[in-house]
Amino acid sequence: MSVWPLLLVLGISTATVVAAQGSWRRDRESGPAVYQSEDNYEWTTWFNVDHPGGRGDYEQLDAIRFYYRARVCAAPRALEARTTDWIPARDTGEKVHADPTIGFWCLNDEQGPGRNCSNYSVRFLCPKDNSVTPQGTWGPWSNWGPCPALCGQVAVQVRSRNCQSQSVPCTGPKVEGKACNGPECPRTDCSLQCVMGRVNAECDACMCQEHIVLGSVRSAGGLTGAGAAILRSGKLLTLTDHNGHFRIPGLCPDGNTTLMVSLQGHAPLNVIVPHSAEHTSVLSVQLERAEKLHVLINPESKARKEGQTAAFCCKVAGTPQPDKYQWFHNNSLLEKQSDSTLVLKALRPKQAGEYYCRAKGPSGAIKTKPATLTIIGKNESSCNPKPESHLIRLPHDCYQNSTNSFYFDVGKCPAETCAGQLDNGIRCKDSVAYCCGVTKMEQRQLTCQGYQLPTLVVTECGCQKCVDTKAVVRGRAIAADTGEPMRFGHILMNGVRVSRTGYKGTFSIQVPPDTERLVLTFVDNMQKFVNTTKVLPFNTRGGAVYHEIKLLRKKAPVIISSTETNTMELGEVEGQDPMVQIQIPPHSFYKQNGEVFVGNVKASVTFLDPRDVSTAAAAQSDLNFVGDEGDTLPLRTYGMFSVDFSGEEDSEPLNAGEVKVFLDSAQVKMTEHLDTMKLWSLNPDTGLWEEEGSLQMEKKRRGKREERTFLIGNMEIRERRLFNLDVPENRRCYVKVRAFRSERFMPSEQVEGVVVSLINMEPTAGYSTNPRAWGRFDSVITGSNGACLPAFCDEQKADAYSAYVMANLGGEELEAVSSTPKLNPNLIGVPQPYLGKMNYRRTDHEDPRVKKTAFSINVAKPSPNTAEEGNGPVYSFENLKQCEEAPFSAAHFRFSRVEGDRYDYNTVPFNEDDPMSWTEDYLSWWPKPMEYRACYIKVKINSPHEINVRSRNMGGTHPKVVGQLYGLRDTRSIRDMDQPTVSAVCLEFKCSGMLFDQERVDRTLVKVIPQGSCKRDNVNSMLQEYLVNHLPLAVNNDTNEFTMLAPLDPLGHNYGIYTVTDQDPRTAKEIALGRCFDGTSDGTSRVMKSNEGVALTFTCGDREVTHQSVFQALQNTQGQAVAGVVRGESKQNRRRQRGGANALRSSRRRSTRNPMGRRTKSTS
Repeated sequence: MSVWPLLLVLGISTATVVAAQGSWRRDRESGPAVYQSEDNYEWTTWFNVDHPGGRGDYEQLDAIRFYYRARVCAAPRALEARTTDWIPARDTGEKVHADPTIGFWCLNDEQGPGRNCSNYSVRFLCPKDNSVTPQGTWGPWSNWGPCPALCGQVAVQVRSRNCQSQSVPCTGPKVEGKACNGPECPRTDCSLQCVMGRVNAECDACMCQEHIVLGSVRSAGGLTGAGAAILRSGKLLTLTDHNGHFRIPGLCPDGNTTLMVSLQGHAPLNVIVPHSAEHTSVLSVQLERAEKLHVLINPESKARKEGQTAAFCCKVAGTPQPDKYQWFHNNSLLEKQSDSTLVLKALRPKQAGEYYCRAKGPSGAIKTKPATLTIIGKNESSCNPKPESHLIRLPHDCYQNSTNSFYFDVGKCPAETCAGQLDNGIRCKDSVAYCCGVTKMEQRQLTCQGYQLPTLVVTECGCQKCVDTKAVVRGRAIAADTGEPMRFGHILMNGVRVSRTGYKGTFSIQVPPDTERLVLTFVDNMQKFVNTTKVLPFNTRGGAVYHEIKLLRKKAPVIISSTETNTMELGEVEGQDPMVQIQIPPHSFYKQNGEVFVGNVKASVTFLDPRDVSTAAAAQSDLNFVGDEGDTLPLRTYGMFSVDFSGEEDSEPLNAGEVKVFLDSAQVKMTEHLDTMKLWSLNPDTGLWEEEGSLQMEKKRRGKREERTFLIGNMEIRERRLFNLDVPENRRCYVKVRAFRSERFMPSEQVEGVVVSLINMEPTAGYSTNPRAWGRFDSVITGSNGACLPAFCDEQKADAYSAYVMANLGGEELEAVSSTPKLNPNLIGVPQPYLGKMNYRRTDHEDPRVKKTAFSINVAKPSPNTAEEGNGPVYSFENLKQCEEAPFSAAHFRFSRVEGDRYDYNTVPFNEDDPMSWTEDYLSWWPKPMEYRACYIKVKINSPHEINVRSRNMGGTHPKVVGQLYGLRDTRSIRDMDQPTVSAVCLEFKCSGMLFDQERVDRTLVKVIPQGSCKRDNVNSMLQEYLVNHLPLAVNNDTNEFTMLAPLDPLGHNYGIYTVTDQDPRTAKEIALGRCFDGTSDGTSRVMKSNEGVALTFTCGDREVTHQSVFQALQNTQGQAVAGVVRGESKQNRRRQRGGANALRSSRRRSTRNPMGRRTKSTS
């Protein structure tokens, strides 16, 4: 044991002395000199196996031998180094190190400020094969002798050689020795049998002493996998070096030896040493990034009777997979529940509440969304049979003396889950979903001015099958700066293309069932825009939600050299310093296969600057990450940047290693964020941000005098190309917001499906009313009880965080409540003094020309010691449930639709925002849920006045509904922009088709009745011909109106009829209106084109109508709606541009009199 280590040390020492004798100096002032070879030595070729990226340039002898086994002698006498530009190492001025027995190395940290090592090549001085110096000739070495070591011992085995020359002596040792291990001591209980080699002492592996495994590990993106652990059966064998190489002796190449390769941030990979008869095996390992745990299936809320069984399931994916599940009931851990399925039998009332599961694994933890278990007593009804109150607005001439209002209570059933007729089977998802719905309705006749108005009233609720609904997201993908559409771009979900945008950037996607988090990535084929990942909220109860996707325009690429240090500054706010610098060392670019790239690089880095509030809507994802305990937590951004590197010649995508990021600490105004700043990358599949590393404070000199402090971090640019400088923020609250159909702010007129967005702002120090930068962007969807928006808040300082809030419905911006000339707490919905503390301001507060579609507040966290702050509109983070279930009387902020000149009345009440409110009835306006067919007829009016036009829709041919009213539609015509005496109206009517039983069609009897003294001038000839050819033909004796049995076919613009079918009623109406305004069958317009695609023409008298119209009446009331979104714009111009895809109005307007001129009888 003592001989071989001594020989080894002597060998290293001798070689070092030789190198020193060759004038090799290791100081900074002078590099290595060329060693003058003797005649019996010669130089090898030049080798370059490393580059100066990362920590420096390492030309190690072991690595060179790994790639070039036979080209370097066993004991080089000297080495020589030069740069790849042929500059000798001694002339570079760089501090380097060398040893002929180890190799050459240069460390970046030892060079001057801002300098890295050059890229060096080396060669070695080796003995010649045909030496001229007379020497004796050695014979071949004998085989190694047997190892004399006993079981569990170490000894020395030897070999020898003989000098074959008689007259000339041989130089060198005659005998060599090396350390050897004795055989493993046999274990009496070891049953392992080895096909090759011998069993080791631990009896867990077979060992082959003569075999060596050499390997190379690459991390994600092809970068070197330095520091990777190589394990066998859980035991660490070795770590890879800075080049990602490893060497393991003694492993058997029997095809049964499995190694695990583990590297931080990567998924572990098992590799098998292949069967081989060679003495050396070579493995190449490519690792993939570890996939964080993410939820695939959340537990589903259920309603059960007492004594029944309920099962909750969660499914979590990741690499590696989770190895532990935990279940919680009302935030308390359930013991002995460690499976992904939780089964609760013989339910008792105390088991009601919220359940969620938490999964854990090597890559972290994650919690699912909570599911609610409702337990109904054995003798209780699943649903309250008594309907809730639901007020609908009646026509203006239908004032009800009994209620002293224009409202009538038709009742509704809450769309809640109920027990239904389920068995005790254990299932994750109920095969049939049961909801509380209408089981009984009665018809009422309402007395109006001169006519009877039939309406159906809900009288009893019960448990029944839920209405089958589908959720849809649609919208436009446009540039954040100019509104240019992303044409024909791809839309990806989980890396798979699910749709594409149209010519105008429009898209529509049906949300897959059981989706909890909809993550979409928008990819521009034209390479104009940055690939953008969005988490889009949608209405889980069904229907369509409109989103406008703002895209950042890609920065034009610059050409940089891969062999030089490149610094790129990010942040272009005028008059302010850049926020971020990215520094790329030389030789840091890699091809996808891991090869070092040499040449020019096209580099495009696009920065989203939070100092520019206009960029907030273009923020990627929803700025959330998963914490150590599995909670989804928010981030506050200090800038996002998207990188795109490719070769100049072939445009091959390139990766980069060891890139430095510098964040100017002067840009971080909230000093408490300096210590928690991190670098994150976006996972495009989950839409969650994942930590790449922390940033450390360091002072750097810029120029000769200026010294600044930066937060500095390192990252590698691999398969992910979007990064974020963020701070986890724990000062969180929720803000309650509701949206309404009009400024009347009635509880029954709340609008669902509105996208409400909140931008968190960071105030400039000392100027709380002048926000300097945004930090977070969130969007939620309003439900039947409004929406709760996440926001950052502060209890100690009310203006520590401010926020802008805005609302959008189908592309239409809703109005906030005015803050001038003085605050009206009753209209805003928040009492004083809390309202004053939050400093509520609508965006036009100081400039009436600004849009009034948003408001700003200080997000002041409610104080627990102040009673008036404990009832909204701001709730602490732990009180989310209280916010979601807050009664209408609790404080909240409000938005309202800009009320248009339109009134809708349905005999069977239906909320278009909530598809689950559909009722199975022959008189339902929409006879089939999830297949909504909208029909419009275009009417031209020759008159100096805008005219109100009504459609009266009744059953026409179906025996169940003949003569019964489906509903009324009143719409006011829109003046032509070029012809002052011409206007037109797109009037909705009830489409013909199957009724709810799907057994027989009904041709709706439609009457089109202009208000005032009007005469029918013309009927579209093609429409008239169609009606004549499709009997029966309605009688049209009255020239003041037009009557038809509505066509069954979708006729199109040539007939003046516009029909669109969609899964969402609002969407169908918007598309049909856009086509009607445009007068085409496939276009859309916001401006009424009075002479295009007209079905009917009326001429109306010049005299004003003596009765005040519904629209005039409402404009004179206290709750008058404002029609324009920009102050100073004339009302007439606003109305001319009303309509089209972004201007649908569905507020309940009324006409001033009975256009029919006679009483109407209705039958039940």
